[in-house]
Amino acid sequence: MSEDEKAPESAPEPVEPAEEPAPEYGSEDVLEDVEPTPPAPRVKARRSPWNRGRDRVLAAVIAVVVLAVALVIGATSDSAATDHTRAVPPPPLPAAPDTVPGSLAELWSARSGATPVPVVAGDAVATADGGEVAARDPLTGQIRWHYARDLQLCTMNETWGRLNAVYHKDVNCSEVTQLDPGTGRITAQRNGNAEMGTQLVSDGSHVTATGKKLLDTWRDDLVKSAEYGEVPALVNAGKQPRTGCTYGTVAMSSGKVGVIERCPGDPADRLTVYKAAPEKDDEPQVSFSSVLAGKRARVVAMSGDLTAVVLPDQKLLVTYNGDGTQRAAYPLDVPPSDLAQDPPSGVEATTQTAANVYWFSGSKVLALSRDDLSPPLDPEQRDGPGHHVREPAGDPDQGRPGGAERERRLDHPHGRRRPPWLFGRRPPGRSRAGAAGGARGHADRAQVSQNSVNAETVKSTTATPAPTAAGPLRRSATR
Repeated sequence: MSEDEKAPESAPEPVEPAEEPAPEYGSEDVLEDVEPTPPAPRVKARRSPWNRGRDRVLAAVIAVVVLAVALVIGATSDSAATDHTRAVPPPPLPAAPDTVPGSLAELWSARSGATPVPVVAGDAVATADGGEVAARDPLTGQIRWHYARDLQLCTMNETWGRLNAVYHKDVNCSEVTQLDPGTGRITAQRNGNAEMGTQLVSDGSHVTATGKKLLDTWRDDLVKSAEYGEVPALVNAGKQPRTGCTYGTVAMSSGKVGVIERCPGDPADRLTVYKAAPEKDDEPQVSFSSVLAGKRARVVAMSGDLTAVVLPDQKLLVTYNGDGTQRAAYPLDVPPSDLAQDPPSGVEATTQTAANVYWFSGSKVLALSRDDLSPPLDPEQRDGPGHHVREPAGDPDQGRPGGAERERRLDHPHGRRRPPWLFGRRPPGRSRAGAAGGARGHADRAQVSQNSVNAETVKSTTATPAPTAAGPLRRSATR
């Protein structure tokens, strides 16, 4: 064997693995070891139900029904049943004259069955008849704007410089619309519970709707501020001071309401004065409530905290302080027929000046001083409308006795018959504009008058207080 064959075989040299090239920056696969998520099985979409013919027909029927209902509601709504025109503000009227006109002459007339007194608002005369409120030019009677509904008007008045029209709907006078007298624009609306035959009485800051069993009071935006009496749909019981009472005459002054109540168990009529804006509108705040000395009593006027009440059986005019105590009593000489029954709407026929409140009893005019509600004029000298009374200059108390003069008689163009509408009562269904009416702008009407007058001057005397030795004319009082 050769030497080369005898040499041991050398071990093979180890082979080192070749170095892998370094991965480039950002090329690392971070999901390299994550198993791929198999795709979700495909779900077949649900077929739309509106692809079928009958479904399309059903959708069309629903759309037609909705449209028909909308048309019916629109055609029968209050808006559709309202005819409303508006106007631009009218030009101002000439200033009033410095002297009393010498005669009266009718310029125009229009039906106004829903206004218990003539309504003058701004530079317009407003009429309300049937379902229409109209603002008219005071010189011509032409309509400037009107607001008409398919409902009957219950009543209308002017307060806050706006017209408040109350409409009858269902069982009571529940629809109230407030209108700007210059343009006819609607300024507020509300639903209420005023009774049929209601009348609106105001103190300048609030309005009260009268009624036999319920009195509703609103503020100037027609939001209810107080309710007194038998409240429909009562929510909180026990809030009213008395139940089962009926109401007579109503008056307002200085944020208070005065009312004559006739309640079961009382021996005579009751005078109650309560706040027009209590803390809670369903809980009256009573200033005082006193049982009077007689029946058929009537609140004729309020001024400040004072209240004047007529007691027909005693033939007295009695004034009460704000706490219910009697202040004074005065003899009252008016025919019994004037006081036989309450006014139909529970509001006395009164008008006011800066010094006095004038009350028309039905045949005579009684003037009461606004300072203390005492009568500065002798009612015997004031025998009804037709006389112009000149008040004394300066303090009204300085003119007593003989606190005023009758300056002249103005004969009414329709004869010597006393027209009560001049002092707050009018013939049913008419609104008249005369040559010397009480509204702004009546000065111009006096210029067209050609009638003569029967002038006379009569001095008047002051009524003296009645003896009160027997004590206050009330039986009891509750606070």
